[in-house]
Amino acid sequence: MADDDRSWVLPEEPLPVRLMNTLRAERGTLHDDLGTPADLAAWLASAGFGTVRAGAGDLRDARELRDALRTLAAFVTGDTRPAARPPMDDLGRAVDVVNAHRVSTPADRLVLGDGGLRREEPRPAHGVADGLAQVSADATDLLAGPAASALRACGGPRCVLYFVRDHPRREWCSAGCGNRARAARHYRRHRDADA
Repeated sequence: MADDDRSWVLPEEPLPVRLMNTLRAERGTLHDDLGTPADLAAWLASAGFGTVRAGAGDLRDARELRDALRTLAAFVTGDTRPAARPPMDDLGRAVDVVNAHRVSTPADRLVLGDGGLRREEPRPAHGVADGLAQVSADATDLLAGPAASALRACGGPRCVLYFVRDHPRREWCSAGCGNRARAARHYRRHRDADA
């Protein structure tokens, strides 16, 4: 499949959730959408970071950040799904990984020019490190800000995805997971009634 033909999981979610969801379950088997450096470059392009060249070290960094984010999301949401077992055992290490990427996040700066002071916004992110820094910065806001209470682990059978709850009745990452959950609940109810 060509990079521009890719369909990433839940592309409307915030960047950190989108990165976490590059590890997903497909027919009961975990699938890693970041299998190669080219996959990472395609994901970054789909996330709005333009065309970048990614190498093996970049891929390792992205997977480590993803694992840290999934570990922290499991902590924040109380996620106990066996299939979504946190990839890092140490919460402190997960925080350190997120912070290590955040350090390179460009920030607004004060500039003297044109007879006065002005605020200069950071340059747009280009490159893998800038992209991962932006994901890390957004993750800090998501995991420790007001949106943390809206972060959810999907309740669908065998699903390992996360989402930000945008409606009070939303329980699943997608309609498909909701349908599977309702069908499983219906099956259990009728099986138990027949027993």
